[in-house]
Amino acid sequence: MDTEYPPLPPIQTGIRGRCPRCGQGHMFKGFLTLQPECEVCGLDYSFADPADGPAFFVICFACIPSVLLGVWLEVAFSAPIWVQLLVTGPFMLATCIPPLRPLKGWLVASQYFYKAEEGKLAYSNCAAVLRKRHASKQRPKA
Repeated sequence: MDTEYPPLPPIQTGIRGRCPRCGQGHMFKGFLTLQPECEVCGLDYSFADPADGPAFFVICFACIPSVLLGVWLEVAFSAPIWVQLLVTGPFMLATCIPPLRPLKGWLVASQYFYKAEEGKLAYSNCAAVLRKRHASKQRPKA
């Protein structure tokens, strides 16, 4: 496709689960499963690798309040375990599961927007360069 697409902000497209290139197609085919490509513009999603990013953000920003709620219940009321399960369990599910999809969409859209890719060494033949340096230091002086 030779169509030019304007750059779209990752937060705008990612959180809604839309294609980071056209903003129209769907990014997900399940709850967290990425589609192979956009059904509108044909963008191949194989570049996307959010890895554990969404889970990390959920742990940092959603699980900590859940743990604090459980600790507060225990300290303030000495709540029995069944109360802990009935209160903190649903709270944890409500704060941890829903943000996973928007966060994954945002990370994938950010990878596309900023053209993120796997890191590479400056020297493609790094081992050969290191061997050459090492060999030059080992030569006896004449």
